[in-house]
Amino acid sequence: MRKITDLDALGHLYGTPVPASVTKVMKGVTPLYQRWIDASRFVVLSTVGPEGTDASPRGDAGPVVKLVDDRTIWLPDWRGNNRIDNLRNIVRDPRVSLMFMVPGCNNVVRVNGSAFLTDDPQATEAFEQRGKHPKTVIVIKTEEVYFQCAKALMRSGLWSRDDSEGLPTPGDFVKAVDADFDGAAYDSGYADYAKDRMW
Repeated sequence: MRKITDLDALGHLYGTPVPASVTKVMKGVTPLYQRWIDASRFVVLSTVGPEGTDASPRGDAGPVVKLVDDRTIWLPDWRGNNRIDNLRNIVRDPRVSLMFMVPGCNNVVRVNGSAFLTDDPQATEAFEQRGKHPKTVIVIKTEEVYFQCAKALMRSGLWSRDDSEGLPTPGDFVKAVDADFDGAAYDSGYADYAKDRMW
C-alpha cells in the first residue's frame, strides 16, 4: 500500500482549502461561539502523551463547560473509573482539542489549545452538583475556535437513527478478556452504578 509521506504530495491531492474554512478560525470564543458552546452538554476531549493519543467523551446535565473569558474554558473532571488517561497526558503535554456537539444540530464546534489541571476550590466549587464537586478542573487556553461543517453528521444520520440493537454490552467486553467475570450481573447493575457515580 502506498504511503503519502510528503506534504506537497498531500496538498496536490486535495488542492487549495476552501477560503471560508480558513477565515472562520478564531483565537478566542466570540459571542456567537459562546451561545453555541453554552448549548452543548457533550464534548469529546482529545489529548496526547508519551504513550500516544487519547480521546474521551465528557457530558453534563447542563452546559458541559464554563467559559471564564473569551480565551479560557473550564472543563470539570467528574468521578469516573480513575484511569485518568487524559489527565496524565495533560500533566505531561498541554496540547488539547475539544469537539462540542448539540443533539439535533449537524454542525460541531472545535477548539484547539493548551491546558493544565487545577484542584483550586475556586474552580471545583463552580461545578457543584448535588453537593458534590469534581476532583479537578481542566483549564483550557484557546488557540483556535471554529465550526465544522455538517457533512459528516448528515452522512452518518447520527441524530436520526438507532443502531444499538444487538451491540455488545460493557459486561460482554470485560468477559471477553476475563472468562470468570460475571458480565450479566455487571450489566444488570451498570445503569445504577453509572447513575450513582455521575457526580
